[in-house]
Amino acid sequence: MPSLIDLRRRIRAVKSTQQITKAMKMIAASRLRRAQERVVGARPFAQRMLRVLNGLVSRVDQEAHPLLRMPEGDARPLLIVITGDRGLSGSFNSNVIKAAGAFITTEGVGREIALGLVGRKGRDFFRRRGFDVRYEQVNIFAKLKFADAVDLATTAIEEFTSGDATSVYLVYNEFKSVMSQRVVVERLLPIPRLEAKDMGDEAGLAVDYLYEPSPEEIFRDLLPRHVQIQVYRALLESNAAFFAAQMTAMDSASRNAADMIENLTLYMNKVRQAAITREIIEVVSGAAAT
Repeated sequence: MPSLIDLRRRIRAVKSTQQITKAMKMIAASRLRRAQERVVGARPFAQRMLRVLNGLVSRVDQEAHPLLRMPEGDARPLLIVITGDRGLSGSFNSNVIKAAGAFITTEGVGREIALGLVGRKGRDFFRRRGFDVRYEQVNIFAKLKFADAVDLATTAIEEFTSGDATSVYLVYNEFKSVMSQRVVVERLLPIPRLEAKDMGDEAGLAVDYLYEPSPEEIFRDLLPRHVQIQVYRALLESNAAFFAAQMTAMDSASRNAADMIENLTLYMNKVRQAAITREIIEVVSGAAAT
């Protein structure tokens, strides 16, 4: 049976941990609000641009721009894995790593997968396992900027247009709500073409476009910008999802600490009561003996 001193020491340690988890929850909540505002502001534009361009490229020849060409040959895909730089966020990082592992197992049969790694957790995990890493970046979420997305998009475009990668995929956590994040694996390059069943009311319109200047000149500027925006949206989604996951994890840890403190306090009181009872019995027994 532990002594009262040991129990008091354990209670103090748990209380100190609880103070840390409460502070981390408050910090994550404040950062989540700003990250959520950024992703909510960027999401409608990025999603509409994705839909318009996907519908547009379904009506043009794939030779109009290198980013539209379907892959030829048996080159390897490039998988961009976006994780967090820190832990203490529940299953946030492990879910992304599991999804990346499933993609590698499925798509990597008979060929290697090249990786682009964003975030310290994913970088450390895949580097230790000897994967071919073509791009890595850590500590960008502290001050996430559009320039970070431009660097990542530029690497993806170079890998695809040079023929080193037949396709480029993103895997990241999409922010749904404070309590919910969804792991997404989506193709970035070549730019997907909308099928008729995905175009909704636009499917039966058979819209034709007039280009001024030529489609090649428009796509030359528009499509790389589109890739940059989609990468930036993925980074914003992952950033907001990380703070949501961390806030939820720290809230759960604080509540668990409170339960542990309550149980330890109750046990300590029982031990103290047993010690007092034992001393009373010893006093009474000594008095009776005299």
